[in-house]
Amino acid sequence: MPMKLNKTTFYILSFTWGLPLTLIGCLLAAAMLISGHKPRRCGWAWYFTAGEYWGGMEGGPFFIRDRCSSEHITCHEYGHAIQNCFFGPFMLLLVTIPSGVRYWYRRLYRRWGRAIRSEYDRVWFEGQATRLGIKYTSLL
Repeated sequence: MPMKLNKTTFYILSFTWGLPLTLIGCLLAAAMLISGHKPRRCGWAWYFTAGEYWGGMEGGPFFIRDRCSSEHITCHEYGHAIQNCFFGPFMLLLVTIPSGVRYWYRRLYRRWGRAIRSEYDRVWFEGQATRLGIKYTSLL
């Protein structure tokens, strides 16, 4: 992905090319605000914390992560927000749905007492999200 983002481009792409996932994120953000959660910033994105020990989920320039997660998870979810700018309407099929399926598969696998042999970031879209999150938070 050779294109570099800036704040203006991030928001323009999030609310045009990346609109499908951004609309989902807007609904999630509205629900979090209505339920009394306070937003925080990570780069150009806004995020909320809720629950414990479940990780996070992204919706365009908005995401939710659990209260127990490290800053690594915050950065990773922000990387998914950056991916939304690049993949736009294909984000749901290329990243969001596969990421959700993979998350639940890994969670159930652990619950069944089986060892997970691969690191979370080993699959391309998760590793890319982490790298993008690190890159774009260090540039701000």
